[in-house]
This record gives sequence, C-alpha cells and structure tokens, in this order.
Amino acid sequence: FSHKRKELLIHATIQNLPTSRLSEISRAKDHIRCRLDGLRWGTGFTGFSSVNRKRPDVVAITDWLAPVIWEGTFNRRVLGRYYGRQNLTIGLAVLATGFFPQTLQLFMRSANKHFMSGYRVVFYIMVDDPLRTFKVLPIKGDRWGDFHLTRMSSLAEHILGHIEDEVDFLFSMTVNRVFQNDFGVETLGASVAQLHAWWYFKNKDIPYERRPKSAACIPFGQGDFYYDGSVIGGRPLEVLTLIEGYLQGVAQDHKDGLNSTYERHLNKYFFTHKPTKLLSPEYSWTAALRPPAPELCPPVRTWRP
Repeated sequence: FSHKRKELLIHATIQNLPTSRLSEISRAKDHIRCRLDGLRWGTGFTGFSSVNRKRPDVVAITDWLAPVIWEGTFNRRVLGRYYGRQNLTIGLAVLATGFFPQTLQLFMRSANKHFMSGYRVVFYIMVDDPLRTFKVLPIKGDRWGDFHLTRMSSLAEHILGHIEDEVDFLFSMTVNRVFQNDFGVETLGASVAQLHAWWYFKNKDIPYERRPKSAACIPFGQGDFYYDGSVIGGRPLEVLTLIEGYLQGVAQDHKDGLNSTYERHLNKYFFTHKPTKLLSPEYSWTAALRPPAPELCPPVRTWRP
C-alpha cells in the first residue's frame, strides 16, 4: 500500500465525512447521552455493582465511575428484565475482506449462537466482493491496504448512510475471533472499550505512542488502561465520533510524516474520551496466553489465528 495511495485514501475519507452534519451529529449525541442516563450504571439501574462480593479479586469500576464487566459483576436476570422492555436492535459489523470463507463462517456460526441471544441483531458483513453468499456492505479502497483504515472509513460511511437509523447499539469486531460464551446486554453502553488481554496484566512497558509529535501520543506517566482494538461498541453516533477521531489523528500524523498504529490512536481516543463501559479480558482472550490468569472465568471470545 503505497505512501501516495494511503494519502489519497485518508484525504478522501476525511473529505467525504459530511462536515455539514457535524453540528447535527453533536446535537444528536447530546440528546442520546441525556436519554442514556436511565441506561447507564450509577443512575439508579441496579444491574451492576461496584463492590461485588462474588468478585473481590477484580477492579469492577474505574476512576471515572465506568463499570468493568467481569463474570460475576452483573445480574443477568435484572439486566434481562430491564433491557427486555427496551425493544432494542443491536448491530454487529465485521470486515471480512482478505479472510478465508471458513474464518467468516466460524465467526458467524458462533456469533449467531452467543451474540445478544434473544434480541434483534443485524449483522453487517463488509467485504470487497458483494457477489458472495451474504447480503453485504461493499467497502471502498484497496483490499490490500491498511486494514483498520479501510474498516473504519467504510464503517463511518455506513453509519451515516443507514446504520444510525437501524440499530440502537453497534459493535464492530475483527473476524478472527470465535464466541465461546454469551456476549449479552451486560456489554451495552454509550461508549464501550475492550481491555487488552495481554497488557491488562502488565504494569510496565505499555505500548502507548510516546512520540510527542504524534496525534496518538500519551505522555510518559499517563494512561488509564491499554485497550484492544478488536472490539469497539456503543451508540452508533458515539462509534462514529470515535472513527472521526481516529481518522483525524491518522491524517495529522501523515501530514507530519509520522505513522502510528490503529490501536495506539484508539488508546489515545479513549484516554481523552473516557469509555462509559469496559469489557474485561474475558471478552477477548487468546489461548496463546497460558496459563490463564486466575481472575479469568471461561472466556467469552478467543482469538483464532
């Protein structure tokens, strides 16, 4: 993926984001945040507990009062009653370009069984060949280009084009994961981040971007958690705002002759825009990390090479 072609893709992506709608999006986000007061932990909703006797071994709440979801820190029955009255539709978007059909088949089979079971779900499969079996969302750009740039810019276009009117919550995941247990409504929130399974248990050498000139820079001595880029979620317009922040950061770095990673830009975004809910490493584990940490219950999703 040549430097020039990447420049053109970034430029086209930023230019194609409808700036005329920025104020409209901002107003809609404020409205959604107000409506979310009844759905978020800490506003009278008792589906979560910051001091959980079943899991005293884990951090269940952040410094900014966002819940961290571990098995045993939420009440499935209470959540089911609460969200069952909301008439929700949840979207799950995956970018399948460049992957073998078997990988997508495994992902979809496991997602169909475990992702938001009992709720309306729309699966958005973004591929570069819309003649395949699925009714899919075509992507723009070079299939051999920057995977995350293609994934995020395409998802932004589809959120603006139709997804924001179709679902109440949206998750975007990489396709090289397999669901092993239920990924349910305990994960819903305005802005959802996934804790990195490896770096959560480390306290040094966290791979933040440290170059001061980079838009992704988190200065030494700062940082909350290290987040895994394989999962993002939340209200559609919150996801869109995250994508815009990522694309603008990439464009700024490119202008300055720098090149940071998607995950580092993601971590910078969540450092300056705190997520309202965090998923524990149980929600994105990898069998390569052996033995499993004692804090972990059976994982919800595992990485598949």
